[in-house]
Amino acid sequence: MSEPSVVGIILVSALVVLLGAALCAVLLALRRTRRELAATRHETDELHYRLDRLAEQVATPATTERETPQEFVITELGQPGHAQVEERIDGRLFADIVLRETVVRAAALTHGVRRALAPESRNRIRFEMKREVKRSRKQRRADTKAAIREWEARQRAELDTGDAA
Repeated sequence: MSEPSVVGIILVSALVVLLGAALCAVLLALRRTRRELAATRHETDELHYRLDRLAEQVATPATTERETPQEFVITELGQPGHAQVEERIDGRLFADIVLRETVVRAAALTHGVRRALAPESRNRIRFEMKREVKRSRKQRRADTKAAIREWEARQRAELDTGDAA
């Protein structure tokens, strides 16, 4: 093989590899765009559903008069027409809700752990622990001294009662 043909083959193969990489990048971008479009459509459908429910609630006339006026009833439990049956939600929507809640909880936990392990928090905890240890030692010394004084006083009292007898 001649040198120009080897260089040509290398250039063509490099071009094929570059085209393959570009194609992969375009396909990944297309897939991501389709996923985002589907999510946007889902959110739009959900918003339309919520808007329809709100429109129904506004369109339903509120009953201002009661059949028998009762001054002491503070709830409307058991009144006809007020029972709203929640519709079943789609499995994907349920999974989405659960996943969002889980992600929010995990993010909150991560934030709390990160904040707890921050240098300022560790230094504050270290300072409080040292202060508590010092207070505990001081209290222990005071308790020990009081116990020794009490014991010595009892010993003196026993000696005094023993000498007087």
